[in-house]
Amino acid sequence: MRRPDPARLEDDPGEDDSLGVGGPRSEGTRRTILHAARDIFATRGYEQTTIRAVAARAGIDASMVMRYFGSKAGLFTAAATMNVEPPDLRSVPADRRGEVFVRHFVSRWEDNLSGDSTVILLRTAVADPAVTVKMQATFDKLMLGPVADLGLDHGASRASLIATQLLGLALCRYVVRLEPLASLPLDEIVFPVARTVQQYLTGALTDG
Repeated sequence: MRRPDPARLEDDPGEDDSLGVGGPRSEGTRRTILHAARDIFATRGYEQTTIRAVAARAGIDASMVMRYFGSKAGLFTAAATMNVEPPDLRSVPADRRGEVFVRHFVSRWEDNLSGDSTVILLRTAVADPAVTVKMQATFDKLMLGPVADLGLDHGASRASLIATQLLGLALCRYVVRLEPLASLPLDEIVFPVARTVQQYLTGALTDG
């Protein structure tokens, strides 16, 4: 494989992002790079993160990052969607889906704030509008997918409304850290938001 031009190592958004989703020659190296990238993206944001900084954190040469992921955009996509699993609501009783949906995300965010892909994306998108395309891809997988699997009418609209609740909650509690929301116990967050999400899943979207 041709060694990348060092002048292009910093970040060429025109590079092929697909390199980050194929099978790497070394899964251990790939995961080391992704963990380093997630930490740096989460703390510095997208624009201030460089390929060289990620490589230094991972203890490898910058050309190896390019070899596995092709560009900074490819690296960001892979890091932000690492280990992402949407909730499966199909076996959940219809009247409990709102609670299960909300608890799935909030519990994850509580346990792993620096690593969760949605929080990384939110932190980045707030400062970097170009990253909104990555938000759309993650939204489709995490929120639109589970709703579509239920075969509901107006599924895309319902999922979009649910996203306003969950992403707004994540932004206010974990990124902006708006009080008193940032300090509320878990159940005091889940149940009120779940009632709204349940309405979006089961209620009518228009009058009549």
